[in-house]
Amino acid sequence: MIFISDIHGCIDSLHAALAFKDKLNAKHIMLLGDVLNHGPRNPVPAGYNPAAVATELNKHADSIIAVRGNCDSEVDQMLCQFPMMADYNWLIVNGRRLCLTHGHLFSPDNRPPLAAGDGLVFGHTHLPVAAIEDDVLLFNPGSVTIPKGGNVASFGYFDGQRFSVRELATGQEMIAIDWF
Repeated sequence: MIFISDIHGCIDSLHAALAFKDKLNAKHIMLLGDVLNHGPRNPVPAGYNPAAVATELNKHADSIIAVRGNCDSEVDQMLCQFPMMADYNWLIVNGRRLCLTHGHLFSPDNRPPLAAGDGLVFGHTHLPVAAIEDDVLLFNPGSVTIPKGGNVASFGYFDGQRFSVRELATGQEMIAIDWF
């Protein structure tokens, strides 16, 4: 599966990320929020076209699991043919729970109830993270559109055992961690 966070309406970034879905043979797309709008604190990104982003994502609706970001609204949901308004979503993978969230409500500093071996997958900060802390996986794929902290645009990939953050331009692994 691939993890895409903080598209912020940029069709070019989405196309680049979706190309890696095919190259990596990923069956599912995990959207971690801030899908269509850039938000009032961010600059309008190059390639800003929220309607085109919705149209492109709708082609993959049957493989998307999405959560709502702080820039997402009910109006965005009207354009998208997949549910995207949940604040969080749970996945069970190899008998362990993954909490998918944007990161503005639940975060490493404000975690939902997680057992040892579970994971928290989030976006929002636009900063890549792949770590185990207190026996819990913390994973943030960074941002495909507005990277921060001197990082390049990035997305996440999970091959069934290893979580990796990869450069959007090349697919090269930036950081990675095995999930127990």
